[in-house]
Amino acid sequence: MIEEGRALFLQIAESVEDSIIDGSLPEESQAPSTNELAAFFRINPATAAKGVNMLADKGVLHKRRGIGMFVAPGARDLLLAERRTAFADRFVDPLLVEARKLGLGADDLSRLILDRAATADAVLASSDRRRAEASVTTEGTSR
Repeated sequence: MIEEGRALFLQIAESVEDSIIDGSLPEESQAPSTNELAAFFRINPATAAKGVNMLADKGVLHKRRGIGMFVAPGARDLLLAERRTAFADRFVDPLLVEARKLGLGADDLSRLILDRAATADAVLASSDRRRAEASVTTEGTSR
């Protein structure tokens, strides 16, 4: 899960952020300790602490003296807003620049995105059906 070339403490912070965003680490719940993170990722506890402290400085985590770090109220909304802005900067802005070069307007882009989303949804639904069918077949043969 650790990526080469990216600072470990940033990867730790992003992992905790992902857990907050997906709801597996809800607001007001206790965050993993630096020792738990260090053991899980097999890194130095000081590196894990740097990632956790970064989240605390950002207002995503807050410390309860003698107990540990907890997810701050509003942390999920804060992270979603931050990630949406980063998504727009990284993907939408370049998309708009390229669309202008190709003479595509907002309506053209909307249709293109909706068509691609429908195709992706159909592929995912088909994959989910195959997985469910395989699961039923496996359960039937294992009895």
